[in-house]
Amino acid sequence: MAEDFAKAVEDGLKLAKRVYLGKDSRTVARRMAPPLMERSTNWYLPSAPMVYAVISDPRMVDNPDMPSYQPYVHGMYDPPALIPLQMMGVNLNVDCYVDTAIIGVSGTWRIHCVMGSRSCDCLIAVPMGNQGSILGVEVDLPTKSYVTQLIGEQESKGIGKIARPEDGGFLKPHIFTLTIPQIDGGTNISIKLRWSQKLSYNAGRFSLTVPFCFPEYVTPAIKKISKKEKIELNVNSSVANGILCKAASHPLKEIRRHEGKFSFLYEAEIFKWSNTDFRFSYSVSSGNIFGGILLQSLYDYDQRDMFCIYLFPGSEKNRKVFKKEVVFVVDISESMQGRPLESTKSAISAALSKLSPEDSFNIIAFSNEAFQFSTSMELASKDAIERASAWISTKYTVGGSTNLFIPLRKAADMLSNTCDSIPMIFLVTDGSVKDERNICHWMQKRLTNQGVLSPSIHTFGIDSIEVQMNKLFSKGLSTVLTNITIDAFDDREEIEVYSSRIPDLSLESPLTIYGRYQGSFPDNLKVTGILGDLSSFTMDLKIQRAKDIPLDSVLARRQIDLLTAQAWFSENKRFEEEVAKLSIQTCNISEYTRMTLLEKNKMLKTLKHFGAWKKKGDPHIVVESELPEMILLQRLSVGFGDLIATAENIRPGSQEPELPEVAKIFIKTTSNYFGGICNRCCCMGCSRCCSKMNNQCATTLTQLCTALACIGCLHCCSQSCCPNQDD
Repeated sequence: MAEDFAKAVEDGLKLAKRVYLGKDSRTVARRMAPPLMERSTNWYLPSAPMVYAVISDPRMVDNPDMPSYQPYVHGMYDPPALIPLQMMGVNLNVDCYVDTAIIGVSGTWRIHCVMGSRSCDCLIAVPMGNQGSILGVEVDLPTKSYVTQLIGEQESKGIGKIARPEDGGFLKPHIFTLTIPQIDGGTNISIKLRWSQKLSYNAGRFSLTVPFCFPEYVTPAIKKISKKEKIELNVNSSVANGILCKAASHPLKEIRRHEGKFSFLYEAEIFKWSNTDFRFSYSVSSGNIFGGILLQSLYDYDQRDMFCIYLFPGSEKNRKVFKKEVVFVVDISESMQGRPLESTKSAISAALSKLSPEDSFNIIAFSNEAFQFSTSMELASKDAIERASAWISTKYTVGGSTNLFIPLRKAADMLSNTCDSIPMIFLVTDGSVKDERNICHWMQKRLTNQGVLSPSIHTFGIDSIEVQMNKLFSKGLSTVLTNITIDAFDDREEIEVYSSRIPDLSLESPLTIYGRYQGSFPDNLKVTGILGDLSSFTMDLKIQRAKDIPLDSVLARRQIDLLTAQAWFSENKRFEEEVAKLSIQTCNISEYTRMTLLEKNKMLKTLKHFGAWKKKGDPHIVVESELPEMILLQRLSVGFGDLIATAENIRPGSQEPELPEVAKIFIKTTSNYFGGICNRCCCMGCSRCCSKMNNQCATTLTQLCTALACIGCLHCCSQSCCPNQDD
């Protein structure tokens, strides 16, 4: 999908050279041509919020203000070309709450490349940062407005207008796209975007990176146009003291600072838009483990208040981490062939190099059977790591089914006698396997029986695998506090913790424990655990109200993911309903909700209708129509696995769309008569063509071809009955 998108943008940039933009046209043309060394797929992917004109007919491409002679172009673009639109202004608003950022971008783009008498679809692309989650899109046009909205599965079944697969979805897991239909050439498009993302953490420092690197060709060619760029940054980290700003990519000016909260502003008239991502980092000055509790009163579907406990590992780099026993369980089934397996090999070799000499490890590769690097756990000596790296590098994909139970059982057996170290299993697979739920039940029962030192299991999906695996390996291999307990959670029924087991605290990430409570929250709370030197740890937690921190929004993504896993694991409808309610309330997509696009028409009315008249100017105002049209987008969630897609190495959501019913009838009706022709044609191309037909077109073609098929039958019958008759 990313490759197709990049090719469409490349075509669009070539096509945009037809647009005459006055004296600066040559300069713009040079901007559109990337250096030869940079002409890769990633160069054409969006590195900041972008809007593209979707062009199928190249004849419509021209300057809407200064039409010029254009040589005739034969043919159409299929798939359509994507011309990046020029941006007229942009504002970036960032609100940071401890380890989560809520991002807002508002901007104006102009359809500068389509004749004023023609219209085109416009595609919005939203790249997001670390663990980004789209929250909403608003589009304002002179005659219409659009806004995204989440609804329940049941409600979505009554919607008649369904968007095409290419009209909304994820180009990559971090790039959301949405198509707005038919906008006139020369129109200014006002857009507001919202998403959430995580701040990264290392050695006491929080860091944020927001995609904000605009290519030169989105800068308006006319120099006289005012171009304003504005960035607002607000940081509220009430649970931490001693906050210190470390670095920023843009010249921010501090405008406020008060008790763990500070604000920055950057605003300027610029010659060209930002050509670097927005980066910001701040440190929390504490060398020791520290934490706190935030409480928030809520008035929502749950009718209970929310609590959140944060634990920070501190900035002490020399803090002792646990001795580890690690088993890497790696899928080498046929669906892992190519880049996924090669990236996995590189990541595991890198992880092995991070082990200390007193750590021990093993590797299990599996498909329909399991292959072990060693019959027992090996100390992480230099020789053992070299042998393991060589062993995994020789592994290649093996055909057949994927049996996950055998390698997991072997890994659990290897770690069953752990006594003075942290047991860990890193599982790497690329998709769904058979009997997953029963395997999870078996593992849960085994881990429960094993007690305190049961292994933690880290799992991976295959996307940007090398980078993500290295991050998770670093986090898992730097545990500083384990066996964490909160004393008030044991005997209070009015407190619900959204986790059956509290994770370990790592140097690479703060720990968040959250849930709901009813009535009064305990006045004192104590956290206990075991440190890396095996000594006991105890700390009292300070309780405070979450002033100006929307805990429900900050924790929504994590809560939805956790409840979704519980819903799948327990097959409990109550969890599914809770996920749907939380998803709709916080605007976070989920497995049990669907995204829709609400289209509202605007009407021009005189102020007479509202009992008032203007003394000067136009006595008209624009109001929205009362009944918006709802368009149902394709499913945006990942789902719970697809055995067929996994076996065929198909990315979730990238399967060919199912044909409309009338298109199926068309193919079935014509298959007999046109069988000989179809055998010499591209059936997939015909199917794709049918999938893009509207119902009326497909019905008309069906009727026509049914008639032709009948004629064919009569012709065959006449030949059969009168073989000597002339045609």
